[in-house]
Amino acid sequence: RAGDVIPEVVKAITSKRTGGEQPFQMPLVCPECGSKVLRLKGEAVWRCVNANCPAQAKERIKHFACKGAFDIDGLGEKLVGQLVDKGLLESYADLFFLDRATVAGLERMGEKSAQNLMDAITRSKHISLSRFIYGLGIRHVGEHIAHVLARKFKTLSALRSATAEELIAVDEIGPQVSESVRAFFDFQENQKNIERVLDAGIRISGQETPAHDSLTGKTFVLTGALDSMARSDAKARIEALGGKVSSSVSGKTTYVVAGKDPGSKLDKARDLAVRILNEGQFVEMIRGH
Repeated sequence: RAGDVIPEVVKAITSKRTGGEQPFQMPLVCPECGSKVLRLKGEAVWRCVNANCPAQAKERIKHFACKGAFDIDGLGEKLVGQLVDKGLLESYADLFFLDRATVAGLERMGEKSAQNLMDAITRSKHISLSRFIYGLGIRHVGEHIAHVLARKFKTLSALRSATAEELIAVDEIGPQVSESVRAFFDFQENQKNIERVLDAGIRISGQETPAHDSLTGKTFVLTGALDSMARSDAKARIEALGGKVSSSVSGKTTYVVAGKDPGSKLDKARDLAVRILNEGQFVEMIRGH
């Protein structure tokens, strides 16, 4: 997929070199907190080993508040940075105990912005189990796997107490995800943060089993813009009906939904003789469910 999603390096332009170039060396310590960095076996990413690293705390809070999780509008990168740097946030659980007056006194805030943030935090307290799970930031657990876990275990308490054997028995959950989920819930600091979030009055909506399973076993790929709904909404509708959404077309793809200005996925679907749905056909398929 060179030159498509993944940029292709064609050649090195040696004429631009000055002679002062040095081979790249991976930093041995975290630039934020000074702790050791390491790369786990089988992974490409180097990570800071300090669980209390401020940079990691900021990213965990941003993820918790993102659109696919608690969807806290107005909690952007700069505001999260201020809140962490000033000691007002140490974890995502602290969001639910922020003081409006203190927030109003921050740079580029004020009473109205602070109140808007407080209102957004209050709205986020009613959430589905899958979004709650995704918001926790468990390594290797994206939105789809969060849906899978929510449907299987149905309650947060059941998921928290699930053994590694019970987790790996779930369809689509492999050893890596199973170990990651179990390690997350075994870590005392994570348990503490979850309890604080629940104490803040979070209401997790009903069971995650789909009311209809008309799309069970079917894999969709979305390409192009849809007029009637956002791509994220289309994805949620498919998963609510038991289907799966993939980011790439393969021989296992059941349908490709083509909106306006579709990309190369449409060409790939034609090459593989995958059935293509226009927006109207897709809407008709999910209508009434």
